[in-house]
Amino acid sequence: MVAQVIDGKAFAAKVRAQVADQVAKLKEQSGITPGLAVVLVGEDPASQVYVRSKGKQTVEVGMSSYEHKLEVDTSQADLLALIDQLNADPAVHGILVQLPLPKHLNEDLVINAIDPAKDVDGFHISNVGLLGTGQKSMVPCTPLGCLMMLRDHHGSLSGMDAVVIGRSNIVGKPMAQLLLGDSCTVTIAHSRTKDLPDVVRRADIVIAAVGRPEMVPGDWIKPGATVIDVGINRIDAPEKGTNEDGSVKTRLVGDVDYASAAQTAGAITPVPGGVGPMTIACLLANTLTACCRANKLPEPKGLTA
Repeated sequence: MVAQVIDGKAFAAKVRAQVADQVAKLKEQSGITPGLAVVLVGEDPASQVYVRSKGKQTVEVGMSSYEHKLEVDTSQADLLALIDQLNADPAVHGILVQLPLPKHLNEDLVINAIDPAKDVDGFHISNVGLLGTGQKSMVPCTPLGCLMMLRDHHGSLSGMDAVVIGRSNIVGKPMAQLLLGDSCTVTIAHSRTKDLPDVVRRADIVIAAVGRPEMVPGDWIKPGATVIDVGINRIDAPEKGTNEDGSVKTRLVGDVDYASAAQTAGAITPVPGGVGPMTIACLLANTLTACCRANKLPEPKGLTA
């Protein structure tokens, strides 16, 4: 058996097209343009690339993009003042503070200063609580993207046995809540889980989000299972040669050993090109959803949990 590849890049393009269509209708029918504000503190290279990509894709779907780039030594008081300003701005429907923040800033305090209705990352403690109790919330983007792909592949997830490897607040825990909401039987596993291979082998759905390169080999996968690999890890790739400075070139891998897992799984996401592209697509979907809720308009179908 060779697994079907779940093409996250193609699926993300489909989601962005749906968002763009709904944004155009919103503008035409109500004169409203969804707005996303992204706050970047400091000059972390990876964060800068990510913020540029978010801004570009926000504009491409017809939304307003507001970027706020602050110095690395920005005080907590100044950052919180900016968030208060964005909370009060009716043109801004979604607020995202790019993480990680410089060490002198309290990430929890900053995230919880965002209006929960504008928290398009879904990290505010209110949204965490609403999701955990099955109420309407803003849903974290990466787990939402995983859920969308699973629904698209399987249709109904009801009664399926799902194992989530990883217990982070950003992916593992909210992913488990979303799967429970779709009537899966859910196990959250992690590095200290006893008999982890056997736990994973019983799963119809495996979500790998543990942050360890190729930790999950193919012989952990139940034949025909669906594998969603959230991991993005950079490892040395001597076969690719060296860089100009003499350092070994690298390549991206997931938390799953793709080559062996693809021989057993029924379907699998690649790395790169799997879950990654869905994160920004779901950020845009969340901004549209937040805009519709703020204006008491019907929410777009198929773009949230």
